[in-house]
Amino acid sequence: MKIVSLLPAATEIVCALGLREPLVGRSHECDFPEDVKALPPLTRARVDPSLPSARLDEEVRRIMAARLPIYMLDEVLLAALAPDVVVTQAACEVCAIPYEQVVASLRRTAFRARVVSLQPSRLAHVLEDVQAVAEACDVGARGLALVGSLRERLERVAASSRTSSRPRVAVVEWLAPPMLAGHWVPDAITAAGGVALGPEAGGSSPYATWAEIRSLGADVVVVAPCGFDLGRTVAEAAPLAETLRGLAPRVLLVDGNAYLNRPGPRLVEAVETIAAWLRGEAVPEDRAVPLQAAVSSEASPSRA
Repeated sequence: MKIVSLLPAATEIVCALGLREPLVGRSHECDFPEDVKALPPLTRARVDPSLPSARLDEEVRRIMAARLPIYMLDEVLLAALAPDVVVTQAACEVCAIPYEQVVASLRRTAFRARVVSLQPSRLAHVLEDVQAVAEACDVGARGLALVGSLRERLERVAASSRTSSRPRVAVVEWLAPPMLAGHWVPDAITAAGGVALGPEAGGSSPYATWAEIRSLGADVVVVAPCGFDLGRTVAEAAPLAETLRGLAPRVLLVDGNAYLNRPGPRLVEAVETIAAWLRGEAVPEDRAVPLQAAVSSEASPSRA
């Protein structure tokens, strides 16, 4: 069997199922586990991901307004790899190459590959997707074992986070312009022992002003820009430090790209990390850092 994954979360699922060896191709964004970077990328983005947040947002809006695809698929390479299973997504055309585009490419390359399309909008769906990928790759028993392990970890978090006082948590998914996190993120906050503010679980991630976010009255704000690692999150949050401090008494900067924004197995690590922080415990420095530790209080950030 040969597998192609066109979604970072799917690549993580495939590898967590013990299927790294039959994985023959990936998206340009697939970066975990580390050795998948040696696989040939089949996609590329039309927009430069290194642009500042505001410019990125503008470019994505421009491309979508022109009805152009944000991502392009290398059909020649896809044909050469001849996969038996292709894992893609239908959840967000901004985050990864969409299902319809993949299916159209497969039709042109005359493949009969089994297509698995992931469309998670809730935390429970992420676990269901693990099993769906396992079934498509004929390792259903491994899927059951992995899902069972992930559920047990979530249950342990729930047991350790049962308190009479649950902090109110808002998650900022983009900084310029500001966006609040929807989809599976509110479920993740609830699982971590918090009360999720903003969009309902399963809903889209809306734009919001800083004043609107401040009016939510959060006890805690988690900043996890979609697609940004922790270093870039810290860099983009620094000029907004004063604004972010004004949103809540406690602000945590998170590697959203690896954990909170990516609907794969490491989403459980995000829940564990946020739960620990809500309980007042230290968190792994490679996953998250409190704003006050990341940005010097002597700095002179601008107010948005």
